[in-house]
Amino acid sequence: MIEIRELNKTFRLKTGDVEAVRDVSLTIGDGVIYGVIGSSGAGKSTLVRCLNLLEIPDSGTIILDGVGEIVLKNGKPYLNGKEMTSRQQNDMRRGIGMIFQHFNLLDRCTVFENVAYPLMHTGRSRKQIEERVRELLKLVALEDKIDGYPSQLSGGQKQRVAIARALAAEPRILLSDEATSALDPEATEAILSLLQEVNRKLGVTVVLITHEMAVIKSIADRVAVMEDGRVVEEGSVYEIFADPQEKITRKFVASSSLLGKLDRLLEEDAELVRVRPGEMLVRLMFQKDCVGEHLLTTAARRYGFDLNIILANSEYLHGSPIGGMAGIISGDREKIEMGLAFLRENHVSAEVISDGRADEADHAESLPVS
Repeated sequence: MIEIRELNKTFRLKTGDVEAVRDVSLTIGDGVIYGVIGSSGAGKSTLVRCLNLLEIPDSGTIILDGVGEIVLKNGKPYLNGKEMTSRQQNDMRRGIGMIFQHFNLLDRCTVFENVAYPLMHTGRSRKQIEERVRELLKLVALEDKIDGYPSQLSGGQKQRVAIARALAAEPRILLSDEATSALDPEATEAILSLLQEVNRKLGVTVVLITHEMAVIKSIADRVAVMEDGRVVEEGSVYEIFADPQEKITRKFVASSSLLGKLDRLLEEDAELVRVRPGEMLVRLMFQKDCVGEHLLTTAARRYGFDLNIILANSEYLHGSPIGGMAGIISGDREKIEMGLAFLRENHVSAEVISDGRADEADHAESLPVS
């Protein structure tokens, strides 16, 4: 388990202080794939580098199974009440593997030498190192590249070597900092599948840093959303996708769904999403049991409103269905309100994007009284 309490990290720059991580508290369970998502500058990469003390936090607490409670005071780490030595920090890092966006391989070393590098000076014999390297290259499906060099590999193959190297010392935790950002879609899918396999076969806890919600949706169990150095929302991936609370979270969720096109249509003021007096543009999200129900049809018939569907999307996420749609509703004002209330009572999230009925009300108020 990883527990983070009130973690803070500020960079002192000539241009001013930058609060990269602000009062972050998280709990990451054993053997899960935990996603951390945020835009550029949100603090997610700094947070993950704080976990293995590549960046020393200014204050806060980090608790790691097998290590203990690390308390940060005035930019220094303390373990069991004593300041951690460089050796203790290095010992801690051996239990935490890390993979990077740009692979960080040694160009002049073979694939074998790159994977074997973390095992040097660990007391293992040459035979033990060779056995471990071959085992890992088999896991990442690169046995035939053992004598090759990074320059001879594709981007996806380089990242596979980097993953094998990160696993060499049998870490309990694997940190992935934008590991798929430099890869094409096919290689990205392959690397994400490999991370799932590593998590499942080896029981390694994976902390996945990304700015792509599709990556989170693909393999993560839980996710934390960061903005301006803070965690603004956290929960299971299904919960976050089904009912995002924060504006930044809704933006990320929309980016990985067909419904994300709605925001673009609104920005372009497309004819498709313009509402006339008496109409409403709504976004509806259907969760779990209500996805397959006839709730929308029932509501429209019962309360007598019309619905023009603009966009719709449904899929399975972690074994449970989730769906959404955007459309324009027209009809009697009171009956529309009753219909939306009915949908909300049946666990359908209903968000009003724009309301032409407000214009209708304003117009009515401006009419002269006879």
